[in-house]
Amino acid sequence: MTTIKRPIIYAIILWAIIGSTGWSCNKYLEAKPDKRLAVPNTLEELQALLNTYTQVNKRDITTAESCADNFYLTDAGWASFNEYKRRLYTWQKDYVIEPINEYSNSDWGNSYRLINIANTVLDNIHNISTSQNNLLQWSNIKGQALFWRAKCFQQVAFVWALAYDKSTATNDLGIPLRLDADFNKPSVRSTVKETYDQIIRDLMEAIPLLPEVPVHVVRPSRPAAYGLLARTYLSMRQYDSCAKYASLCLSIKNDLMDYNKDINAGAAAPIPQFNTEVVFENLASSFEMLGPKAIVDSMLYASYEPNDIRKAAFFRSNNDGTYGFKGHYSTGPFGGIATDEVYLMRAECNARAGKTIEAMNDLNYLLIKRWKKGTYVPLTATDATDAVSKILAERRKELLFRGLRWMDIKRLNKDGAGITLKRVINGETFLLPPNDPRYAVAIPEDVIATTGMQQNPR
Repeated sequence: MTTIKRPIIYAIILWAIIGSTGWSCNKYLEAKPDKRLAVPNTLEELQALLNTYTQVNKRDITTAESCADNFYLTDAGWASFNEYKRRLYTWQKDYVIEPINEYSNSDWGNSYRLINIANTVLDNIHNISTSQNNLLQWSNIKGQALFWRAKCFQQVAFVWALAYDKSTATNDLGIPLRLDADFNKPSVRSTVKETYDQIIRDLMEAIPLLPEVPVHVVRPSRPAAYGLLARTYLSMRQYDSCAKYASLCLSIKNDLMDYNKDINAGAAAPIPQFNTEVVFENLASSFEMLGPKAIVDSMLYASYEPNDIRKAAFFRSNNDGTYGFKGHYSTGPFGGIATDEVYLMRAECNARAGKTIEAMNDLNYLLIKRWKKGTYVPLTATDATDAVSKILAERRKELLFRGLRWMDIKRLNKDGAGITLKRVINGETFLLPPNDPRYAVAIPEDVIATTGMQQNPR
């Protein structure tokens, strides 16, 4: 008989508990399982809960990218999806996320499943005594759990809360902040300020606990936490803090691929998984609307110059004059942390601070590795405003299909960018004006019904 290691059993049991047939998201958050089934009590068992790649790392969300403007669907492509996804694509006011059950791959449910895993680790790790022999392992596991909770809170906030606005954050509706694995505690919504304060608090606590170099990039690390913190501050438009943590990330991990030699631009999957730019590996469990039916925005495709290797590496021809996207940094839509994003964050923040030379240096350092050798002419900026404009244009071209564009639109519209999104389906035009309440996507109706939480204003 084959013997299954005990840590694997704990991982299997816990996933069975939180993924049981017919459980609504509220039950993920509030139902009380039989505690006799699985109470991890060793560091190895706790680490095992965080080691299930397909259930932990492969649980990034696609809702944000599905709502953004990097792609469009044909009428036939749109019609091929279920009613919930069709409504999500056209920014409807309600019924845009499937009810949570064993058959759904809900971004809301997946996020809170992983939050529960992180909370299980955090609830139990303090029952394990530390010693000189296990302190590093103990600290690393706690840091990983804090990182994962922050990552999930962040991705939920980017979709289901309005953009952070300092003047309204204390009143704007945030997300449910589940801070322990006690299923008896009801789910309530925090404010946006409380949400972001918790994300920052978790990451700040995680940073000194995490190693600078992880066992593998599928595990959180100190530079990954710095990068995630920089992303958080960018979304809050707190650019000085974003620049600080982007620099701290790059002080540890700053590799960039040279697309002239490190990728195969003509291949179906041109960019290697776990490549040297990846600080932390995280990807979506499925392509959903981001697969073969997603047609890249024509103006976005046209913005790439002929000598820009990304034009060949990122896009595949549909043989009808349109293009799909193939430039993922993993085997699916990448939502982790990579150094190209971090360089672009620092460049933007330096430009906004008037540090034009430093900003353009970062931008040019990235772009020279994206263009055919000997063809790139370094960009210059006449002033800080020009630098910000050029950096944002390159951010759009470098980071598409990573789930960041939706957050970018929300924060940039807060600064007066005036970005209006448009879809046309079966001759009907759908518009999403700047700062519309629908930028906070409707929470799944079954979650609202069973928790009594307030729905996002429509």
